[in-house]
Amino acid sequence: MTRTIVVTGGATGIGRATAERFRADGDDVVITGRREDVLAKTAADLGARGVVCDATDPAQVQRLLDELPEQVDVLVNNAGGNTDFGREQGGLAQLKANWLANLDANLLSAVLTTTALESRLTTAVVHIGSIAGARGAGSYGAAKAALTTWNLDVAAELGPRGITSNVVAPGFTADTEYFQGRLTGERRARLLEATMTKREGTVTDIAETIHFLASAGGRHLTGQVLHVNGGALTTR
Repeated sequence: MTRTIVVTGGATGIGRATAERFRADGDDVVITGRREDVLAKTAADLGARGVVCDATDPAQVQRLLDELPEQVDVLVNNAGGNTDFGREQGGLAQLKANWLANLDANLLSAVLTTTALESRLTTAVVHIGSIAGARGAGSYGAAKAALTTWNLDVAAELGPRGITSNVVAPGFTADTEYFQGRLTGERRARLLEATMTKREGTVTDIAETIHFLASAGGRHLTGQVLHVNGGALTTR
């Protein structure tokens, strides 16, 4: 049966790989993003539908509903990223702006989109977290940590309808825009050394985990954080 999948921030990186994975099943996939040109190219490449939407803007999220069917089977809240690189200066006012920007990008984007689509959902919500949510990393890590806590509310609220809600938390993952060109060879070596697998994660690793959570095998998994990091962070 063909399903409808919505992937926010779906034009590049993990979002694109996720959209591609669901398209391989023949699902109808809607990807959203802020950059119209990048979005249009990815949509054409994958045979998906692109809708320009800034997931931090309530008005744009509300308008997104007009572009979606009455039933959305899977929502992947992938929009986000670290907005605070290189903004250490500027005093308390700038510090506040930096923290609010990361909360907007990584927490409120998911809150707004999930809330808007809640009545249309049928199967699963997957939020993209980060290893930083368990290890710190300033405002970005704090925002991702808040996302994992809020996920418990979503799972409890949607669970009686048979809808799961989980967080997939990547570690060091290649082919994303996270580092914004600032990844040095030295830091890359440290990140690889921290893993047990001694390799970079790939966007396909993350996409396959997301796909599993939306599959029959993931129907009794909810309220969880799945760490996909090659053993760089272990949980019990």
